[in-house]
Amino acid sequence: MARFNMEAAEAAGMIPAQASGEAYYELGMMYASGRAVQTDLVAAHKWFNIAVARGCRPAVERRAELSQEMSAAEIAAAQREARLWLMRH
Repeated sequence: MARFNMEAAEAAGMIPAQASGEAYYELGMMYASGRAVQTDLVAAHKWFNIAVARGCRPAVERRAELSQEMSAAEIAAAQREARLWLMRH
C-alpha cells in the first residue's frame, strides 16, 4: 500500500466511503500512533468504530485498548462522530 498523508487524503475524499474495514482500521492506527498525522485519540477511536461497523475484528481489540487511555467524554465524542459519519456514508 502506498504511503501518503491520510489527513490530506481524507480531506480530498480519497478514502471511499465503502472502503473495507481494514482501511478504516489503518486510519485508526495512524491517528492512535501519530504516524503521518498528529496523534488524536478521539479520531482514532472514531475510525476504529467505523472499522468495526465494516467488519474488521482486530479493531475491536484496538478500540478497547485505546478506551483505557480516554475519558468518558472523549469516548462519547468519538462514538457520536462515528455514528454521524456512518449515517452520512
